[in-house]
Amino acid sequence: MSLLDKINSLKNVNTLSKHEQLVHGVIEAIDAGILVTGDQLPSINKMVADLGYARKTIVKAYEELKERGLVESKKLKGYFIISQETKVTLKIALLLYSFHRFQEEFYNTFREELGKRFQIDVFFHHNNTSVFETIFNNIRGKYGKYVVAPIPQDEIRDILGGIEPQKLLIIDRYLDMGTDYSYISQEFEETTYLKLVELLPEIRKYGKFVLFFRDDADYPAGIRAAFNRFLKDYSIEGEIEKNYKADSVKKGTAYFFISDTFLWDALRDCKNKGYTLGEDVGILSHNDDIVKEIVSDGITTISTDFRDMARKAADHIKEQAVTKEILPFNLIKRNSL
Repeated sequence: MSLLDKINSLKNVNTLSKHEQLVHGVIEAIDAGILVTGDQLPSINKMVADLGYARKTIVKAYEELKERGLVESKKLKGYFIISQETKVTLKIALLLYSFHRFQEEFYNTFREELGKRFQIDVFFHHNNTSVFETIFNNIRGKYGKYVVAPIPQDEIRDILGGIEPQKLLIIDRYLDMGTDYSYISQEFEETTYLKLVELLPEIRKYGKFVLFFRDDADYPAGIRAAFNRFLKDYSIEGEIEKNYKADSVKKGTAYFFISDTFLWDALRDCKNKGYTLGEDVGILSHNDDIVKEIVSDGITTISTDFRDMARKAADHIKEQAVTKEILPFNLIKRNSL
């Protein structure tokens, strides 16, 4: 039996539209071993001639097969089978900064909310524009949805601009892609500032407030701006340092960490020196996770809810919605400040 036979056998199924007959015909041909990875589908013109369906019907079916991750189109060559995972409803590319604990929580929730009929392939760009571009050159046109934590740069906007708006969801960092694109993102400056103001009584217990911030890392610039504004508006003695140096923790100082690596080093030094968190030394961390709830009787954090972000992203995909949402930060007070 040929692909054409499979499609023709579905013509009498009244519940299927013409484009659905084509989609199901190709899927059944893959399941039956008639089509395998690397095989070329008949051209749109040939399908029009053989089936008598409108050209736009054939195109719609081929595009749906692309979104399911079963087919890719090669310029001037045609459409080719690239996967035999026919039970997948949609193939999704998830592009994150790196596999931090809080991004692991996002992924796990996103995976759970979508269920088994959605295939999620995860990629990491590590805040490197060249890596980002290389990844996108390799995955462009192979997925039905692209869920991306972008580097907020013009070059990245240009790269992502080649993705159709309905296929792209911006998460985590905000990047203005125009009115047709969807996002579920954070806002860092104003929200961080407001949470620091809420912590003013705790911060005033200490003689100095130090933020560790590296310009060459993937730290949100809005946090630095919020910190400087807070120091100025409330006459707090403080400074910004690039790196935490081992054994440099001092009594009477509150520290604000974005990097978890620096945070763990500082907690180790506090333990070794016998300092009590929340009394001798204050610790504040950006981005919450279950470890910070447990370690050292709890670390105070300013963080968005990444599980909530993941649930909203999954709903966006399942409902095929247009989503434009900036998520609030949560202040979670624990014993460290």
